[in-house]
Amino acid sequence: MTDAFAIAAPLLRLLDAETAHHATIAALKLLPARAPPGNDPRLAVHAFGLDFPNPIGLAAGFDKNAEVADAMLGFGFGFVEVGTLTPRAQPGNPRPRAFRLVEDRAVINRYGFNNEGHAPALARLSKRARRGIVGVNIGANKDAADRVADYVAGAHAFADVASYFTINVSSPNTPGLRDLQEPEALSDLLARAIEARDAAPIRRPMLLKIAPDLSLAQLDGVVRVARDKRIDGMIVSNTTISRPATLRSPLAKESGGLSGAPLFDLSTRMLAQTFLRVEGQFPLIGVGGVESAEAALAKIEAGATLVQLYSALVYEGPALVAHIKRGLLDGLAKEKATLRQMTGRKAEDVGRSV
Repeated sequence: MTDAFAIAAPLLRLLDAETAHHATIAALKLLPARAPPGNDPRLAVHAFGLDFPNPIGLAAGFDKNAEVADAMLGFGFGFVEVGTLTPRAQPGNPRPRAFRLVEDRAVINRYGFNNEGHAPALARLSKRARRGIVGVNIGANKDAADRVADYVAGAHAFADVASYFTINVSSPNTPGLRDLQEPEALSDLLARAIEARDAAPIRRPMLLKIAPDLSLAQLDGVVRVARDKRIDGMIVSNTTISRPATLRSPLAKESGGLSGAPLFDLSTRMLAQTFLRVEGQFPLIGVGGVESAEAALAKIEAGATLVQLYSALVYEGPALVAHIKRGLLDGLAKEKATLRQMTGRKAEDVGRSV
């Protein structure tokens, strides 16, 4: 498939971004099942009570409906996160709603949690024959009368099939969703979601995904609540509504969340600031602008135990995963260090650049 991507990429780029994505998912569903490639034991990570074969994960948003999790694990990802999934199917925002900013190696989307709902995804995940870490990113329907109840429903629905849960309150494309990051609302949400999680026979780790656009005072509040509720980890960060002055693409004016290379600096600074506030109580996943081994290492040094990517696949294809893993091993050898020793060692410096 990595060679096939090199052939297909020029054709996919003739299509609009969303149509190309649907074509990619359809092609992945046709791939024969294959075991994930082996991993060097130096890349193994234990976090959230789970054993990851390597620290590179696929972020939520690529496999919204849990259709190709095993296919993506087959490309060498250490874990895959599906979703965001809402209780009921919803179409999301009107098209066009996804844009490639080619000059900036970026993407803007305003999908709005378009997905088929819990039931189809649950059926697919229940039929998975292969082992591998697959997290489930849960959200709320746009028209939900009680949005917190939608997160509770997700924790109940996927209790038997999720390797971990991600509470997504940070998408900028559902009106009012980011208000759930405010301390009082977040405290209620986490308390109810964790209660639902704890009612299941198997305890699944529960993570919180935050926005990169929080002020440091807002981040203080979020981390305080996360620590108080004993969340298992945080993902830093979602897409940004900001627009760096360096953007060159004429599509930069489109509304929605910006991801890809221009998000790297902002999300990495937010990651470092979060690491300093968490004080080792739980691990962090760093995401935002990861398109190379150097970027992945920078996330780790800023405080990430694990790293996720998505937008870079649009430009580099699945061969990127193996390239990053090789680069990580080279970096560890050069520094004569382990991943654990490198985690957070530059957080003070990176965080100070905010």
